[in-house]
Amino acid sequence: MTNEEKIVHVVPHAHWDREWYFTIEDSNVMLIENLRHLMDVLERDEEYKSFVFDAQMSVIEDFLAILPEKKEQLQELITQKRLFVGPWYTQTDTLLVHKESMIRNLLYGSRAAAEMGHSMKIGYLPDIFGQNAYLPSIFQSFGMEYAILQRGLYTEDVATDLNFRWVAPDGVMAKTNYMYFGYGPGKFLATDAAYVEGTLTPILDTLRGMNVSTPHMLLPAGGDQVLVREHFPKTVEALNAQQSDYRFVLSDYETFMEAAWENAEFDTVIEGELLASQKSRIHNTIRSQRVDIKLANSRIEDKIYHQLEPLAVMANKYGAPYPKRWLDKVFKLLFDVHAHDSIGGCNSDETNRAIIHRLEQAERICDGLINVLKKQIARGIGTEYEQGAVLVFHLLPKAMTKQVETVIFTKGKTVCLADVSGVVVPQTILSQDYISGGKKVVVTADGEQEVEIPGYYRTVVSAEIAMEPLSYQVLQIIEGAVNLVMPNDATKIANDFYTIEVVAGKLQMTTQFGEQLSNFMLFEDVADDGDSYDFSPLAGDVAELASEAECIAVKQSDLVSKMTIRHTLTRGEGTEIETTFTLKKGEDTLGIKHRLTNKTKNHRIRVRFEAPNSEASYADQAFTAIKRANLNPHFANWRENRFAEAPVPIYPLENFAVSLSSKGAIGVLAQGLKEYEATTDYLALTLFRSVGLLGKDNIAWRPGRASGINNKVVETPDAQMLGDLEFSYHYRFTASFTTADWFHTTERVRTHQLSYHLQTLNSFEERVERFELPQPEAMHGLPTSASLLTTSENAFFSTLKRAEDGDGIILRAFNPTDEPISIEASHAGVVVNMAELPTNGSAKIAPQSHLTLKMKEL
Repeated sequence: MTNEEKIVHVVPHAHWDREWYFTIEDSNVMLIENLRHLMDVLERDEEYKSFVFDAQMSVIEDFLAILPEKKEQLQELITQKRLFVGPWYTQTDTLLVHKESMIRNLLYGSRAAAEMGHSMKIGYLPDIFGQNAYLPSIFQSFGMEYAILQRGLYTEDVATDLNFRWVAPDGVMAKTNYMYFGYGPGKFLATDAAYVEGTLTPILDTLRGMNVSTPHMLLPAGGDQVLVREHFPKTVEALNAQQSDYRFVLSDYETFMEAAWENAEFDTVIEGELLASQKSRIHNTIRSQRVDIKLANSRIEDKIYHQLEPLAVMANKYGAPYPKRWLDKVFKLLFDVHAHDSIGGCNSDETNRAIIHRLEQAERICDGLINVLKKQIARGIGTEYEQGAVLVFHLLPKAMTKQVETVIFTKGKTVCLADVSGVVVPQTILSQDYISGGKKVVVTADGEQEVEIPGYYRTVVSAEIAMEPLSYQVLQIIEGAVNLVMPNDATKIANDFYTIEVVAGKLQMTTQFGEQLSNFMLFEDVADDGDSYDFSPLAGDVAELASEAECIAVKQSDLVSKMTIRHTLTRGEGTEIETTFTLKKGEDTLGIKHRLTNKTKNHRIRVRFEAPNSEASYADQAFTAIKRANLNPHFANWRENRFAEAPVPIYPLENFAVSLSSKGAIGVLAQGLKEYEATTDYLALTLFRSVGLLGKDNIAWRPGRASGINNKVVETPDAQMLGDLEFSYHYRFTASFTTADWFHTTERVRTHQLSYHLQTLNSFEERVERFELPQPEAMHGLPTSASLLTTSENAFFSTLKRAEDGDGIILRAFNPTDEPISIEASHAGVVVNMAELPTNGSAKIAPQSHLTLKMKEL
């Protein structure tokens, strides 16, 4: 090899979209044909070294579900590294799902691939719309030191070396290669002069100039749903015979990365999230597309990670079976939703309806399992109290005092809650309804007869409860008068932190610090000339701002105050937005719920919060909060610099976004809403987009061809989001911003608490309440209260679950601060990685980092 010669690693592969403008059934029908043919080609042609099948195991499981007789042949090809699968279960979007969902996706994918013979040791991200900042650290925790990706980089950062060191916020590095021409520059590899001179050589010459530190160059040779190119071995041989500047080898991603990094020194270091839209589109505003999918997914993730799994650990300790198989089913339903197109919502209506159906299935399973586990623990405790008792669960391994809502059913109207010693807890009745008992059919000697059943009361109580770490406790239901949330004639509500009032039609807020915001919240409605991938401003459109607020109702009590207001937008068919604010005693967050009926097409509605003189914002991502400038310096010249998409400063968030204004830190804890923008004047949270096209050419912020589908526009009327919509989240104002403070608040507003009233009056409050249920033999004589696990108060937690091998409990903690902390638990554990394999680590969490403990039992 001469000094000038470059080794071109031709990697045959297929990027397999699970669904898109086609359905998952369409995809799987083609999958069976293509993968079966691929296996045959590899079997008969030893010169065809290997093929990468998109690093996701879901397609392998789908294949074997139809052709199980192919498993042995498939295992042999995977073991021999002729066919590369894993480490993902599906190619997940890394900016729209819970941090744990990314981890579980890799956990399921890498374990399944290893069982088939080999899991590819590459963090492979061929088509994801932006890269999560923690991926290098997560990959490393799964034993992967390499990553290969397409989107998210500025060309100037990799102008001389496409290999670089990608560093997560905790300092962990992944050796990374950037696919500058995407994953398909070698898709049509051929030997004719027109192709070689007109297409291949110009591509290789460009790559040569961007690989100065290594002789090894990557040429991905595949595309979406491509059939194996049987001619590749002969084509590579012929190309080598034609010229001497480049030597071609059929290769794979593992071989390429090992060769490129073996002796070369790559000095480029790139830190954190990768959201640049210069060479490849990021679709920054896809995060508000089909918001119904995003909200449902977020709600289910919260139920799994913050309720079901820790509740199952608790119930398992007392003798209930851990629902591992059910959780496997739920996760695989979710992972299919989390594929980048799927969770993005940039699909046909038919596909999105299937996605919604999967989410509904997953949520029904979660709700049913939660009901069963709550009931089994309640039965195990029993009750000696005449009018019954409510069981309150706190599923976080940290102590907390907060208001918890619970539903109780009683024959009498005057009810309240007291602890086991009879002391009444602070509480407010939020609502109370009388429910007819209806009739039941009784079989008598004279035939069937209908018998009237006495009615009863359904009461929703908000009670302030001091809760021990990972605990449950019994509250008695006794007779007694309770403070009610009652209507009055006021036009303001207040607690120790905020006063909110309607003054001359404007929403005015005064904070505990004396800061006054004269119109702290309003709505913005603009035309949307984009498609399912991207919002686009319409030329000549003027944003409509609804700042006039009408106070509809105020209800107040000692613990809870509520105000309902109305804003009106006139665009299109007009939109009335009814907002309910909730202030609770001792809480520095303002609960916000919007209800509206959307009748207008092709527009976007955002809620804007006053945040004057802001220059930057923070938003959480995985295990820390990321600081972002309000203006992207590349925006001014993005067209001249031939960006694939305008680098608009519209960003994703996982849980919270905070604008650093001259008055203070103003933010939202968004509960499923995933898109925000911070400007010098306001913080905007996108509620929803309403568009009806999948694919559109030449939109304002995205020049050129439509994304995804060329020469085809798919109408998506469901994506207009017509009908009733509801959004819930929290607002918060603090004097300054600290990451730990906002993560603490995230813990408080999340629903780590559950309640259950063991009763016989109502059997329809929860999904499976009416069915008979056996009681595990071991679950009897349980104490009236228990605290099962105590951990460090200054740590935060993303999971508490049973280990995948069934032997022990997994606790994952993280530290979003700039100082190391030690994790101490009341039960001894060993440090493991995210694959749940032992490491030599200590129980100390580095700044901005995470730690996984495996405890034998609670």
